[in-house]
Amino acid sequence: MNQNLLSNFWADFSTEMGMPALRWQILALILCFVLGWALARSARSIIAVREDEIHPMRRLGLESFTRVMWPLLTLLLIVIAKPILLHFGGGVDLLRIAIPLVGSFALIRFISYVMHRAFARGGKLGGFVLLTGKGFALLIWIVVAMHITGLLPNLVEFLENTSIPLGRNKISVWMVLQGALSICVTLIIALWASSMLEERLMGIDSIHSSMRVVLSRMGRALLILIGLLLSLSMVGIDLTVLSVFGGALGVGLGLGLQKIASSYVSGFIILLERSLTIGDTVTLDKFSGRVSQINTRYTVLRGGDGTDTVVPNEMFVSNAVQNFSLTDSVVQVSTRITVDYRTDIDVALRLLEEAALSEDRVRKGPDRTPGATLAAFGVDGIDLQLGFWVNDPEGRGGVLSNVNRAIWRSFQEHKINVPSARREIRLIDEQYSAIKERLNSPQSPV
Repeated sequence: MNQNLLSNFWADFSTEMGMPALRWQILALILCFVLGWALARSARSIIAVREDEIHPMRRLGLESFTRVMWPLLTLLLIVIAKPILLHFGGGVDLLRIAIPLVGSFALIRFISYVMHRAFARGGKLGGFVLLTGKGFALLIWIVVAMHITGLLPNLVEFLENTSIPLGRNKISVWMVLQGALSICVTLIIALWASSMLEERLMGIDSIHSSMRVVLSRMGRALLILIGLLLSLSMVGIDLTVLSVFGGALGVGLGLGLQKIASSYVSGFIILLERSLTIGDTVTLDKFSGRVSQINTRYTVLRGGDGTDTVVPNEMFVSNAVQNFSLTDSVVQVSTRITVDYRTDIDVALRLLEEAALSEDRVRKGPDRTPGATLAAFGVDGIDLQLGFWVNDPEGRGGVLSNVNRAIWRSFQEHKINVPSARREIRLIDEQYSAIKERLNSPQSPV
């Protein structure tokens, strides 16, 4: 019956045209579609009403799954309507065709939902993922079309009889396709489950952010490994063969992939030790900036000019790292200024401290108040130094500029002179006479 769905439908349609049985099938399909749409719309309305009570990430998942609910509910209602019509003696050929069509539509929506949850970054999918989703959709529609027309069993039989030589053994094309499909499906489901696990972990505020990242990365790797092993066992591949592959992988890691493996291990060390967290301001070698991402292989530093630097995690473990916010985010900033020797030093020091206190982002607590000192007696004047604390290490450049401007305005108001460096060049008589004769000589170049 399945391989002749289309021919049976046309035969019954030509004989039952205008009869109540066909009209009941059409009416049942319309009711199933309308009820499925209404139930899915009600679910979306409930989510919209309780929008403030639902976690943002969970709300995003529910809103995405409601797009799958309509074809799923419609398919369920059609399956329920089929035995009811058979009980009352009506035909169901139209419903038999509608079930694979609606089921394929629900499957495509579900695959799109799973891929969006597994691969979406910032709410957007990459071009390759979108192309893969369209390829899955096209493949599903082709299979459904061949199922309805009755060509699918013949194709399966042809693929089973076509074999590919593999050493001394042969493997059918149908088994290869089954293996590739099962691997793709299990990996996508594993990535979907890992993304859901990551969302749940990131919502637990009682666990440190670094530990949450470690657990999510380990959970993703474990789920992918389990999915891969399950898919291989379902195809019929002996898992003991993987021991050879494991030995080859160990040799590859020892020879050419040791840097990559070191970066992955270093990533877990960084996350477990909590020496770096997202938001820290660090300096490593010639790179500096705020940590925006910590991945298993690399860390992204966002510089003050907006540029992102991708640094392998191995560098954070093997080199010295200056972390401005490891224990706290308070850093000290200092500036120097030279005043005239005739300046009242006590007044100048007081004005320096008042200029620092006039900036809002300068720490004014009793433990870390601004302090001005006499640094040295210079050639051009007295060198004064002002030190103050800033709460945000990334914004210290702007704070320093504002404090320097306040110092300049205050010194201008109080008539404190900031001397400029002057240099005098004196020539003794013998040197001056020799230079003058050389310039007045006829052979001297003009």
